[in-house]
Amino acid sequence: MKIGFDVSQTGAGKAGCGYFAAGLLAVLADLETSNEYVLYPAFGDFFREPQPKACSRPAGRRFHPGPTFRRFWDQKRFFRHPPADFEARLGNPDIVHANNFFCPSGLTRARLVYTLYDLSFLIEPAWTTEGNRTGCFDGVFRAATSADYLVAISEYSLNHYLSVFPNYPKNRTVVAPLASRFGPQSLQEKPAALGDIGSGDFWLCVGTIEPRKNHERLFAAYAAWRRDTGGTMPLVLAGGKGWLMDDVARTVEELGIAEHLRFTGYVSDAELAWLYASCHAFLYPSLFEGFGLPVLEAMSLGAAVICSNATSLPEVAGDAAIQVDPLDVAGLASAMATLTGHTSLRDSLRQRALTRAGLFSWEKTARIVAEAYARVVSLPPAWE
Repeated sequence: MKIGFDVSQTGAGKAGCGYFAAGLLAVLADLETSNEYVLYPAFGDFFREPQPKACSRPAGRRFHPGPTFRRFWDQKRFFRHPPADFEARLGNPDIVHANNFFCPSGLTRARLVYTLYDLSFLIEPAWTTEGNRTGCFDGVFRAATSADYLVAISEYSLNHYLSVFPNYPKNRTVVAPLASRFGPQSLQEKPAALGDIGSGDFWLCVGTIEPRKNHERLFAAYAAWRRDTGGTMPLVLAGGKGWLMDDVARTVEELGIAEHLRFTGYVSDAELAWLYASCHAFLYPSLFEGFGLPVLEAMSLGAAVICSNATSLPEVAGDAAIQVDPLDVAGLASAMATLTGHTSLRDSLRQRALTRAGLFSWEKTARIVAEAYARVVSLPPAWE
């Protein structure tokens, strides 16, 4: 079988979509050794990888490069208006697996498998940009009328999708959760930005500064924890700065906590592993997640976790984290106080986190997807 596989978001700056595609492909490469793959570093009409050579490509003759384009406009035109030889230029695959929200049209022979991440852009306009919302909605809408199979990253995302698009056949869906790329043996390196902050002496939050991640309430809870307990541990924030840094700066000044926050910016995998393994606890009060990979990554390195009880996060955290209402600032501050006041609870959470993280693996996920591939090629097209 020949599988056309979208790797367009697996470059150096990858986030959730890219980690799913990269982690899945790495294991599929070893799991199904009779399959061939055509890898697409350029895929769709609203995202362009500036360094396509940085995208995932396992070694071996079974992996072939898909088409690339000198200009983004050429890529857009190719996917928006598929030429007569569209599938030939895609490598004549039996399956095309789309992994970046874009849903291609123009396939006549190949079966289309579509990765469903989340529908957060439908919930709150302020959570994303207009361009991103338009592109993402176009993809999920077209998937509802043209995808032969849906691979959802959580039960929550799948159920949400089927409530919005109830006519999509549920028997052509499967849940394939993400897994952590970290483990106890992962290389660790302390970020230079932390200076003299030591292991166990900081709170940690990971993720781009954006409204959906709920940083304003996190900052308010941190300020309340400092005020109510006299605690002095700094709050470390790792990840991109996002598009609302002016609002964040204003908020932290008003709360009087600016000097107690440490922003590391984008960190390497080794630095992120050190942060997860070394934090006093990991805080993730997100308002909406399609999966919540940082929670699983933190647990895989034994972090005690306080996270939101919303959307998909209970599927990931299970009983291995303190779950709080993301709208309840006082509740989050209280959970932080409880954790700092009870060493035995923190130790218990760390052990439970490792056990919980062990339930997720890329091998399990790859087997789920491989079974979906085998099933979809045995079925007639979903839409004729």
